[in-house]
Amino acid sequence: MKVGVYVFATDLDLDPGPLALEIEQRGFDSMFFPEHSHIPVSRETDYPDSYGGGVLPDFYKRTYDPFISCSFAAAATSTLEVGTGIALLALRDAVHTAKLVASVDRLSGGRFTFGVGFGWNKDEYLTHGVDWSTRHRKVREQVALMREMWTQDIASYDGELVSLPPSWCWPKPVQEGGPKVYLGGSGPVTMRHAAEWADVWYPTPPMADPLLEESIPRFRELLADAGRDPDSVPVGVAPGSCDEAELEAYLRNGVSHINFFLGGENPAQMLENLDALAKLRTSVLGR
Repeated sequence: MKVGVYVFATDLDLDPGPLALEIEQRGFDSMFFPEHSHIPVSRETDYPDSYGGGVLPDFYKRTYDPFISCSFAAAATSTLEVGTGIALLALRDAVHTAKLVASVDRLSGGRFTFGVGFGWNKDEYLTHGVDWSTRHRKVREQVALMREMWTQDIASYDGELVSLPPSWCWPKPVQEGGPKVYLGGSGPVTMRHAAEWADVWYPTPPMADPLLEESIPRFRELLADAGRDPDSVPVGVAPGSCDEAELEAYLRNGVSHINFFLGGENPAQMLENLDALAKLRTSVLGR
């Protein structure tokens, strides 16, 4: 099992580069960054209970762009896997984002992971003028287009929602075929999409199945239904909190990558919490 953290990096925290070095020095495998371009004040969308519910945490309003954070984190480290966890791809231009992914992956020596998701905050989609109802199909097509750009000398794509005329685009990613695409989200629609086209399913554990005891067997069934080898698509997880018993359960249930939430009221507290997470990891995995 790979073990890392996800961080809502903001202007009030340790900068992504120095924090990434602290994470790498403590033996973690990865550091992922969520994305929110902005938070409309209207707040017509409730903060999901599965993420904590109630009042929206302030860090949602202050996050750095995740690709910039990944660049600084990769530059400050030598082995740490960096990634978006997750990028709201439907709100982005697929061609520009493909270039960003390839650039970060190449400049990091192949240490980038591309986490994408469909999003929960309808308010953001309205601001960007993106159709909320078609976001699932759009992200699927965007990923397909981007994979063409990462692998073909002359790339093209003709989809219902996105398209690309025959085009040149370099550099290509270091990782053959492009970075692994993690699809975030725990609902049945997301699970089905992950089974059909993602490289890794990467949920925040659903409240009804917090240890994925039922979800992972169901996901493997969906993989078989989609004509894919059930052993070919790993499951990652990004819990808001985790203790020793839960980590042991994730390991037992077949989770291959876990990113703990790393937060704190100030930089010193973040490092204290990071030390606690390192101790938790060592107590279960022995490293």
